Amino acid sequence: MKISLTRRTVIPALLVLALVAAFALHLFQPWRAFTTTTVNESLPSAGPAASAPAAKTGAGDKELARGRFVSHEHDTSGTARTLGLADGSRVLRLEGLKTSEGPDVRVYLSTRSAAGAEKGLGDGAVELGRLKGNQGNQNYAVASGTDLSRFHSAVVWCKRFSVSFGAADLDAMAR
Repeated sequence: MKISLTRRTVIPALLVLALVAAFALHLFQPWRAFTTTTVNESLPSAGPAASAPAAKTGAGDKELARGRFVSHEHDTSGTARTLGLADGSRVLRLEGLKTSEGPDVRVYLSTRSAAGAEKGLGDGAVELGRLKGNQGNQNYAVASGTDLSRFHSAVVWCKRFSVSFGAADLDAMAR
């Protein structure tokens, strides 16, 4: 059997191949495996001395819960803290975070434990926003009225592929 390749078959085939490759590049964003974005935010209510990587809470601020990240789909380390600030607002603070970059990575509060979040976020999970950077210290506002006692972990989640990069159990601090 002889196959004859002509311009009428080769050019459309190459166009289809180029479209598939462009879509795959957009979907997977493989260059992110070689990039790092570092963010070092101070605590929202803290003063100038709070620019240190692991800032203490400011006057009137209260640490509500804390936990260490465990790795799931990607190596992830650091600490997650929920803080009640003096002005009544609350934030989730990620300190010393190290994880991979990826497409559409978000930060969530999950009703599941860190181990359970590997299988999914669970009902009632709350998205706090896009991951600001895959390394460093960053703050995520928690909407007023959110009952923090319902949430058991902070999760770095790739929304595009529905996988957890890593999660931290939020253990309540002794009162």
